[in-house]
Amino acid sequence: MATILVTGSKGQLGSELQFLSKTNSKHNWLWTDVAELDITNAAAISAFFDKNQPDFVINTAAFTAVDKAESNVELCHKINVIGPELLTVAANKHNAVLIQISSDYVYDNGLDRPILESDPTKPKSVYAETKLGGDLAVLKHSKNIVLRTSWVYSSFGHNFVKTMILLGSERDLLTIVDDQIGTPTYARDLAKIIIDMVEKMESGSNELSGIYHFSNEGVCSWFDFAKAIFEEEKINCKIKPIPTIDYPLPARRPSYSVLNKGKIRTELGIEIPHWRDALRACLVEIRKSVG
Repeated sequence: MATILVTGSKGQLGSELQFLSKTNSKHNWLWTDVAELDITNAAAISAFFDKNQPDFVINTAAFTAVDKAESNVELCHKINVIGPELLTVAANKHNAVLIQISSDYVYDNGLDRPILESDPTKPKSVYAETKLGGDLAVLKHSKNIVLRTSWVYSSFGHNFVKTMILLGSERDLLTIVDDQIGTPTYARDLAKIIIDMVEKMESGSNELSGIYHFSNEGVCSWFDFAKAIFEEEKINCKIKPIPTIDYPLPARRPSYSVLNKGKIRTELGIEIPHWRDALRACLVEIRKSVG
């Protein structure tokens, strides 16, 4: 039985991990958010690790408010860079494996084909720069994992899917950008993969390390994603596609961030659900939560 520390456990991914843990009694789970463990506090981390001796650390804690990051540089750096650095030091001292959850934003390198783990990074926002900084800190120890994902949503928390359902029920017309291309990721599918990685490493059947990509399969724009949400929910709100230049925001978004998942498919021997099928599964859970 592995002892698994999850930071940021009240977020979308942390909540999905908690949901899945209810039917997984193989492990001893340690659920922490900032109130239980401040990942920017070295003394607190050291004391926690000394007391609990985790075998794996899943760091889902992050400053994810992309636009607010532009005016909160210090705090964003503290959470996204210093936090992973301190967790890496503690994990290494206690011979634990750290799985760092990262972002497609670190790339934005002008490629027009699915991005490989070996492709160059080129962050173009404060959020992206700090996520890359955290990744590099984690990767200083070869046994650690950086798992980069994109467009995450869930039945938990606040996200694009829930926002579209809300706005679509209130308005007759929405404008959505159609020139940012990527792939949505259902956080429950991501959580399943993380647990799979942990169990394969614990059993010794797989020597996993380094950078991995995970999102659902397929490609779409934000416009396509919104259209699919409305179709599935039978929401009669019209959507007008617009270019990014017509919807200016403080932080730059990647124009193309489709992630190549060949590495994780091969090493874990998995099939990844298409984003549209994953969306349907999530919408079932959302309906349950409001019904």
